[in-house]
Amino acid sequence: MSKYFNVKTELHGVTFASQKEAGRYQELLWMQRAGFVRNIELQPRYDLVVNGKKCGFYKADFRYEDAKTGNAVVEDVKNENTRTAVFALKKKLVKALYDIDIVEVY
Repeated sequence: MSKYFNVKTELHGVTFASQKEAGRYQELLWMQRAGFVRNIELQPRYDLVVNGKKCGFYKADFRYEDAKTGNAVVEDVKNENTRTAVFALKKKLVKALYDIDIVEVY
């Protein structure tokens, strides 16, 4: 069990930080089979570089393409314990540096 009381879960040979994250992955796989999304990526990483200095990184849970619009979607599976001040700051930095709106999935 983690500091956020999540239980690591394995699905299709992939270990996820929580049952909720594994469940969301299963949903995305179904959506991909149905043709709604494509190109699912796990744990995409974004370096947080400000004024030429790396001050950290943000690792999302999922990134995929909306099949209808072609737009990239970046998701982070959250609960009340994992929506921390650090996450909120990183979310703002990703928006400022990459113009990406992180979708929080509850």
